[in-house]
Amino acid sequence: MKKSFIFSFVLLVFGVSCKEKQASPEANNNYQLSLAEWSYHNALYAGEMTNLDFAAKAKELGFTGIEYVSIFFKDKSEDMAYLDSLNAAAKANSVQQVLIMIDGEGPLADLNDSIRNQAVENHKKWVKAAKYLGCHAIRVNAQGTGLPNEVRDAAVKGLSALGEFAKAEGINVIVENHGGISSDGSWLNSVMSAVKMDNVGTLPDFGNFCIERDTSDYSVCLVSYDKYKGMEEVMPFAKGVSAKSHNFDADGNETDIDYPRMMKIIAKSGYKGFIGVEYEGKMLSETEGIIQTKKLLEKCFAMK
Repeated sequence: MKKSFIFSFVLLVFGVSCKEKQASPEANNNYQLSLAEWSYHNALYAGEMTNLDFAAKAKELGFTGIEYVSIFFKDKSEDMAYLDSLNAAAKANSVQQVLIMIDGEGPLADLNDSIRNQAVENHKKWVKAAKYLGCHAIRVNAQGTGLPNEVRDAAVKGLSALGEFAKAEGINVIVENHGGISSDGSWLNSVMSAVKMDNVGTLPDFGNFCIERDTSDYSVCLVSYDKYKGMEEVMPFAKGVSAKSHNFDADGNETDIDYPRMMKIIAKSGYKGFIGVEYEGKMLSETEGIIQTKKLLEKCFAMK
């Protein structure tokens, strides 16, 4: 398996293709690659691997960072012995524990104060777990039902309250464009602009710009938001990036997402840090899809 490197991205990408001649990757150091645990959700749900196996698998594939998903250790957030085991696994495999993606802990943008405040409380244990693991952030969802301006105001309240708690712990709270109104880049931009906290930001995802899906077939997007416009709107607040992928052509390029264009947007924003590989396709195995996504990013990083 090809060894992973740390790359930078030279700001000379103007609509070129990843198929063009590559520069030496050793000259670059703006970005590191982390592996998002959701890339292995099928294997994890099937019991073919566990959360404790994740660090070793990431190292095997050449990653220097890992991004956990809370549902794969949802009852262990306050189990210090278990968290010690995660720390030991990460240390043994020389990978950095980057963040925890939190799901199922309640809507942080609910219009009902009681429900929203409970969601804030539910997330606090994950803030503490993230600190114990040496992560820099937890990823949360800005969920709520109502008019866009109503949900925005509720999101500002929920994120500000959680952000204040996380600030004392030295942890960032980052919101992903993750369906519903949160996948509207201008809306999420307005939330971040209103929160105005240094430790509250975004986790832009290349592929999560579907606002409404078909309830009878979740794979069908009924209302989508321009992914490139959305990335431009949320990258100024980014404290992480998720490189989503599904399918690839014969040249190794993602068929629905222009990766060089995405990297140009990221570079222009001034972001430096981890970019997480999150493969969700079905045509390749999870490992093959992860490898293909990693190779594509590496080609883009090294591009002239």
